Amino acid sequence: MLSTLNPAAQQFLNGLNHIQQRAEKAQQELSTGLRIATVSDAPDQVSQLLQTQATLSRTQQIDQNLVNVKAQVDSSETALESAVSLVQQAQTLGAQGQSGFDSAATQQTVANQLGTVLQQLVTVANTQVDGRYVFAGDADQTQPYTIDLTQTTPVSAFAGSPSTRLVQSADGSLFAPAKTAQDIFDASDPTQSVFQSLTALRSAVLSGDSTAITAALGNVGTAGTFLNQQLAFYGNVQDQVTNATNFGANYETQLTTEIGGIQNADLTQVITEFTLDNTQEQAAIQAESLVPRQSLFSFLA
Repeated sequence: MLSTLNPAAQQFLNGLNHIQQRAEKAQQELSTGLRIATVSDAPDQVSQLLQTQATLSRTQQIDQNLVNVKAQVDSSETALESAVSLVQQAQTLGAQGQSGFDSAATQQTVANQLGTVLQQLVTVANTQVDGRYVFAGDADQTQPYTIDLTQTTPVSAFAGSPSTRLVQSADGSLFAPAKTAQDIFDASDPTQSVFQSLTALRSAVLSGDSTAITAALGNVGTAGTFLNQQLAFYGNVQDQVTNATNFGANYETQLTTEIGGIQNADLTQVITEFTLDNTQEQAAIQAESLVPRQSLFSFLA
């Protein structure tokens, strides 16, 4: 059987096909901007690319979580600032009774005002952000406290749960973003409990006992100092969230750059290669057209 192509012609077609494949790949990279569009484009780099993309996705999720955490922490910090102010207001009110009240009406007015302060503090303890009670611990759908000023112990028991949640930074570190209202406002030590100390002050004012008022004011002062420590905790958490957010943003940029280095086409180089491939293709076709053609009749002439 006679071959339809001589070896030279076959070699020419193979070379031309190779040039055209290179040109097609260069054109694809120009249109997509990607050097790696399928596994076959660079099988030795696909594993690294997928791993880096997965790390970027995880980092982006962590950073989004930090946005939510920041909203809760900022609201908690603002709430505690108002709580500190309320405790200071209670101290000012209680101080009016240390030397005795000038009238029963004044005594009742101060007691009522202290009751209002206590109600406002319970409202702070029940602060919500995006439908979640930020001081309820892990049971963030449960209101931590209720209050009934007609009761001897007006503030209810804590209805939430311990706070065990930890927040992760993109660097792998973990930190606790919150405390419970029980930790903050109702410590087991009565001298540190905002609720217990203010309840005792209100009771002392209602009784008109200046000695009891002075003792209760001392506990309110201690509880106020303890409350400021809890406020400092949230200030520290704000710093941790900021640091984690900044790290995450920088890490995202780094990962995006790495992915681009693996996946993206070098357009300057691709344009050069595409131009060169087209030039080589035209030159090859032109050179082939100049090759002398001989047939059996050439030898018979």
